[in-house]
Amino acid sequence: MKNWLSFNPRLQKLRTQLLNDPYYRLQSGEEIQLAIQLGIHIDANQATVDDWLRLPGFSIHQARSLVELSRSGVKFYCIEDIAAALAIPVQRLQPIKPLLNFAYYDEESLECPVPLLNPNLATVEHLAKIPFIDISLAQAVVQNRLAAGPYRSLVDFQQRLALPADAIAQLMYYLRF
Repeated sequence: MKNWLSFNPRLQKLRTQLLNDPYYRLQSGEEIQLAIQLGIHIDANQATVDDWLRLPGFSIHQARSLVELSRSGVKFYCIEDIAAALAIPVQRLQPIKPLLNFAYYDEESLECPVPLLNPNLATVEHLAKIPFIDISLAQAVVQNRLAAGPYRSLVDFQQRLALPADAIAQLMYYLRF
């Protein structure tokens, strides 16, 4: 992170808001650039309506359309695919391009014996149903979340709970942030 951020109270407040509010809707190019610096990304092929609504200029109708298309099997390979799906000029989406990831999944890789859980919303009981999470770890996940705020990513989850890499390698198939 650049040093100028620590000297600018407005940007520091925005940084805190971006890191702690997964539903914050980006408003400007400056906010987009800060989000990029903070490592915020949206997987275009697994994004939720809330994910799309974080981006400036997206309506609820557009967000729902993209999610429905994705669920029906449409794969987005690039920013041009998103523009075509929304029937808008690709130039309008260029500012958000760095926030989007275009990962590809085959149907078998998406099959999971347990539905993906968001540890920011899950209860101790739900977390304990995930393989490799016992009741004490489930309690620690919830207690840490209540004390330190929502988990931003799998890396944040790992660091805050001091979990070893082999545990995260197993858990990453069951968690969604």
